[in-house]
Amino acid sequence: MSLLDRIRICHRRDMAKYRPFLVDGAAIGWINRDLVARLRGFPRIFHVAENGVALIPAGYEARTAAMADVVATLRDEGLVTGWRDEEFPVASTFYAPPLFAIERAAVKAFGIRYYCVQLNGLVGDGEHQRMWIGCRAMSKPIGPGKLDQIVGGGVPLGYSLTEALVKECAEEAGMAAALAGRAHPVGAITILAEEDGGLWHETLFNYDLTLPDDFVPKNVDGEVESFELLSVAEVRRRLESSDDFLFDVVPLLADCLMRHGHLSADDPDYVALAELLAAEPNLTGHGL
Repeated sequence: MSLLDRIRICHRRDMAKYRPFLVDGAAIGWINRDLVARLRGFPRIFHVAENGVALIPAGYEARTAAMADVVATLRDEGLVTGWRDEEFPVASTFYAPPLFAIERAAVKAFGIRYYCVQLNGLVGDGEHQRMWIGCRAMSKPIGPGKLDQIVGGGVPLGYSLTEALVKECAEEAGMAAALAGRAHPVGAITILAEEDGGLWHETLFNYDLTLPDDFVPKNVDGEVESFELLSVAEVRRRLESSDDFLFDVVPLLADCLMRHGHLSADDPDYVALAELLAAEPNLTGHGL
């Protein structure tokens, strides 16, 4: 499978299977028709119609409480798995006021867009540039044992992007705040992919940080099994020849390789890669 094919995986879905999840008339998620049928069992919380599923309670607190009750029930029924005890804000955009908060494990079931901060930990530059790659702990509910960037994680309720990045750098790589603060934003990539009956709708804010030669990441929170310092050539080889990486970080790493000149414009897939990395997911019809 080519690198282009691996990025296309991040955009494969059939939106005909889903109905919009509406709050105050605006779509803030997408719900699989099988779950739509189950939500008819909560008539005081959801208005289920052909054109969408509307959340009835008004106001942040009432919506949050109502969704907490529903999600707890779905967890007990096995329809929501990978419980985190971590709340994510739900809003029309990242910068809009939150409409309610929801348990992180439920965002996929409701097709809610969520946000992550991701860091490329680079050493040196040019053709000899290297990159720190983490191996996710086997206890992780998503992608256990998969390769990942040096740092990455969701933006929890109440955190800014910078605060979330510094927090993740400390927890996942034992990185001091002063060093983490030198990371600079290089863009954001949104993916929308069907997975296990739900939609993985995620915007990842990507950062670069050139690390000192003597820096060695040390995991603190138990979420990373180990780290490897790999040449960018080896990172590219594994991206193209294996399924070793967590699927949603593949576009971020490909973007990093392109920006630092490790993917040549002479590559036959270069233009298609650039266009796909810049594409905003189409919320109607089929994905790629």
